[in-house]
Amino acid sequence: MRNFIALLLFITASVHFPVKAQPVVSSVDKKAQEIANASVAAMGGRDNYNNTRYISWLFFGSRFHVWDKFTGDIRIEYDKGNVLLMNIHTKKGRVWEQGKELKDEKMLAEKMNWGYEVWINDSYWVVMPFKLHDDGVNLAYTRQDKSLDGQDVDVLTMTFNDVGVTPDNKYEVFFDKQTHLIKEFAFYPTVNTNKPRFRLPWANWQQYGTIKLADNRGKSGMTPISVFDELPQTIFTSPQAAKDNQGEIIKGALIK
Repeated sequence: MRNFIALLLFITASVHFPVKAQPVVSSVDKKAQEIANASVAAMGGRDNYNNTRYISWLFFGSRFHVWDKFTGDIRIEYDKGNVLLMNIHTKKGRVWEQGKELKDEKMLAEKMNWGYEVWINDSYWVVMPFKLHDDGVNLAYTRQDKSLDGQDVDVLTMTFNDVGVTPDNKYEVFFDKQTHLIKEFAFYPTVNTNKPRFRLPWANWQQYGTIKLADNRGKSGMTPISVFDELPQTIFTSPQAAKDNQGEIIKGALIK
């Protein structure tokens, strides 16, 4: 299990997943559009996702995130007590490492860039199913297939038009024909790569508020995921720990 997680952290440290930037022409064939629409509806729908404000998760037991989707404020706790607080739109924020605030402007700018790219990567492992309709995302129906556990699935290929940090990436996304939820995804470093770098389950779908999310990616995952309507603003201003030993936000979190 340790080697498995180390491999994924290596992959995700070097591969930054795409996010919506500016409007870019997308290509989606009719069947792919129907499958993507059905999947988003099964997860609660676009409006419910847009209206979900706060999401927290623990990325492969390594990095704890809290994300305010309305403002773009994020919190990342990492490496046994280090804390990064920033806004993903302004790319401005503060960092504490080993209990001391980072004041050097060059080092702080580098850490802001690191935090932004880490957020891009780690959030994609949680909310990718809601990003099927992002600008610049191409979806093509590829085939019918069997999932790793032998269920019937439809497979869409996802590519990108000049969006994100690595637009050459490619994914295959496997949709359960019965539930319409994503069962697996496979990652290819480039559109011309023939064999996936990995193929992992997208499993353990649960209801969080008005939407469904899945935390299982095989031997580890995003657990625990939490969704909140309200959180104290100090989540995004205080260096005091917000994560408890189980990866949950500390009850009554933070904050004095």
